[in-house]
Amino acid sequence: MKRSARALAALLVSGLALTACSSSGSGGSSDDSGAPAASALDQASGVTTVEFWHSMTGKNADALTALVNQFNAAHQGKIEVKPLFQGTYDDLIAKYKASVQQKATPAVVQVYDIGSRFMVDSKQIVPAQAFADKDGYSLDDLQANIRNYYTFGGKLQSMPFNSSMPLLYLNDDAFKEAGLDPAKPPTTLAELGEMAQKLTKKDDSGKTVRYGFGAAIYGWFVEQLLAENGALYCDSDNGRSGKAGKVTFDSAKGAEIVQWWADLVKGGYAANTGRQTPDAQAAFKAGTVAMHLESTGVLRGYTEAAKFTVGTAPFPKTAAGDQGGPIIGGASLWISGPGHSDAQKRASWEFEKFLTAPEQQAVWHTGTGYFPVNSKALELPADKEWVAKYPQFQTAIDQLKGTKPTQATAGCALGVMPQARKGVETAIEQTIAGTKTAQQALTDAAKELQPAIESYNSSVG
Repeated sequence: MKRSARALAALLVSGLALTACSSSGSGGSSDDSGAPAASALDQASGVTTVEFWHSMTGKNADALTALVNQFNAAHQGKIEVKPLFQGTYDDLIAKYKASVQQKATPAVVQVYDIGSRFMVDSKQIVPAQAFADKDGYSLDDLQANIRNYYTFGGKLQSMPFNSSMPLLYLNDDAFKEAGLDPAKPPTTLAELGEMAQKLTKKDDSGKTVRYGFGAAIYGWFVEQLLAENGALYCDSDNGRSGKAGKVTFDSAKGAEIVQWWADLVKGGYAANTGRQTPDAQAAFKAGTVAMHLESTGVLRGYTEAAKFTVGTAPFPKTAAGDQGGPIIGGASLWISGPGHSDAQKRASWEFEKFLTAPEQQAVWHTGTGYFPVNSKALELPADKEWVAKYPQFQTAIDQLKGTKPTQATAGCALGVMPQARKGVETAIEQTIAGTKTAQQALTDAAKELQPAIESYNSSVG
């Protein structure tokens, strides 16, 4: 899902000072006292209502509703979860900020990955870690890299739910036509560039009918490539040991990545479909692009829509010696503290535990294509059957298992991350257009972002 980065960044900066002032100590982001014991539900009278805000649509919403109904049936007369769709992830964040000001937050809220820093700084939540510690509940079954993303200060802040990761998608038929073996995909950017040249096809008039490579101009991909290299996107250990004070994407490695992308486009070997993700996806499904960067979330749709054999490969490294790995995407579930009874907090935790249990994650994975956040889900027969039907997904499983959780693969936790991403996208466009070198474009993007970073950090203290 593409994001309105500038609007969201302004929203987060403008609202945080008020959110911080509105919070109470028991709802702080690392206050274990905010997690009530299981007895809170036993002592509650009547039905405890849990208002749950989310951004799922289509088949994802159907799968979520089915899980909510299952949970409610199992807790009839005790807990009732009421799912409420709030629009896009950006829309939801805006409404959540307003609900804080009105002291009417939902009990549970689904927030996308790069909104995590804001949620922690809002001081409105009770960390998942606090409940786990209170219960002696093990979090070991959660996928290590997914858990790593939502961990701040050594504590899991939210429960991962709908997670995805990047892949390199292949048109296997185009590979064979070009004399290439799809079982031997490119592993580095240099190899990808070489294969893109061989996969590019023109008709008799000289018009390009198939590009070797194509992806949306989306800052997420640059973040992924930096993480694959083991490089950090922002300081303070990628914002994990403290609030990030500046971005570091304007490094020599960052410039190398952007220049590589621009050179492929200017050389005629990569399609330039712009920033809109649907346009890039349509080009791959139509067969006019042979290699394509996207997330695991589109795999099922691709295999069903494409008229060619869809292959997958691990996200490429910037160079053969890279020791990093990919960053997960998606969203997680946060439990609100201030303004909610102990029974509501506890009921919210029970709901989150239910959603992330192996059985429910297998249902969620097979129904949506999102990566199961619970590693044991992959061991269940229904999940194994799904992977057998879509063997391309095994690439994602192997890629995640092979990635060591580090500060680089945790991703940058920056309060104005949406705006940072937009800045990188502008830098890519400028480099492709030739108005700036990759290094200058990224340097300018970092400089332009700095006031927003400082404003955000000062608003949260």
